[in-house]
Amino acid sequence: MSSALLLVGVVVAIFVGFNIGGSNTGVAFGPAVGSGAVSKLGAAGLMTVFFLIGGWTLGRRVVDTLGQGLVAGDPFTMEVSIAVLLFVGLALFAGNVFGVPASTSMTAVGAIVGLGLAIGQLKVDAVVEIVGWWLVAPIIGFWVSAVVGRYWYDRLVDRIAIDRSDGPLVTVDRSGTVPAFELGPNTTQREFVGTLLVVGIGCYMAFSAGASNVANAVAPLVGNGAISMNEGILLAAGATAIGAFTIARRTLDTVGNDLTDLPLVAALVVATVSASIVTVLSALGVPASFVVIATMSVVGLGWGRATVADAVPDSPQVPASSVGVPAESADAPIVTDDSPSAAELYQPATTARVVLLQNLVPAVATVVAYVVFRYVPI
Repeated sequence: MSSALLLVGVVVAIFVGFNIGGSNTGVAFGPAVGSGAVSKLGAAGLMTVFFLIGGWTLGRRVVDTLGQGLVAGDPFTMEVSIAVLLFVGLALFAGNVFGVPASTSMTAVGAIVGLGLAIGQLKVDAVVEIVGWWLVAPIIGFWVSAVVGRYWYDRLVDRIAIDRSDGPLVTVDRSGTVPAFELGPNTTQREFVGTLLVVGIGCYMAFSAGASNVANAVAPLVGNGAISMNEGILLAAGATAIGAFTIARRTLDTVGNDLTDLPLVAALVVATVSASIVTVLSALGVPASFVVIATMSVVGLGWGRATVADAVPDSPQVPASSVGVPAESADAPIVTDDSPSAAELYQPATTARVVLLQNLVPAVATVVAYVVFRYVPI
């Protein structure tokens, strides 16, 4: 293996990682940025740290799946590895250009499936299992979020959610020997706790993104032995950091502002549901569709709120008991003045565009990979 060819492979892997950072930072911290809990710069820094932790721990299992579990034999020559990574990088770059966080895992698996089909060595059972999880996971995310939105959202709002106040969240008193941190002049304890929670869950999502997506940048290079597992994880995390600090600003706007105007509690629901599903799948070695799950969680939450609005269309503030359910019931929806409508939680037109591109990008990667590996001698 020539050093020049290895260098090309590393450059392409960095390109893929760059686009992973651009795509997944928006999903992980879009709710936090949209709710004003963290800045775009802060989101990029947190994404870098927790992505690395996720990749270093659970991400190894997904690297093995993509590098060895989908195609029989030893298909990943350096030329093939470069081509696969290039397909993934270009597809994700197209998604980022449109400001839509594409599914990195679906795109990477699609490119490798195209390779397997072209050379007749695809492990069909493994692919069917992964695709099955891709179909089930977003449905789980949608319905869990919908149930929360329908029955428990307002109780969560009452306990932890609050609109961001003007001024700093905390202040620092440097008059003493040791600096003392205090709540800002307009900050309540509920606001402070809610902000910590939404940032913490964003970090959890970044961890899940690392666990699931570090493989997408380096699995072919690790699979053919060009670089070690540890070297691949560090390479992917570093490239992701570049994307998080640069191109991620577009997807942060899409998820944080265009797709949904999330208050803190909605951000917590979406983040917790999607990150938990992705983490479980990564632990099983399944490349999870992180972006799709998070998007469907947002849509599910908005749909759940829409069912509340349909139940009590004529009153902005109706006790649960007035719609035939005891107010003290654990399953009773409570509609309050602070309860956002479905329109406030998701925008249907933007949602349709996001879902379309999330499925179109990996489909294009699969078809292009098949055509190239079938008809071009690589």
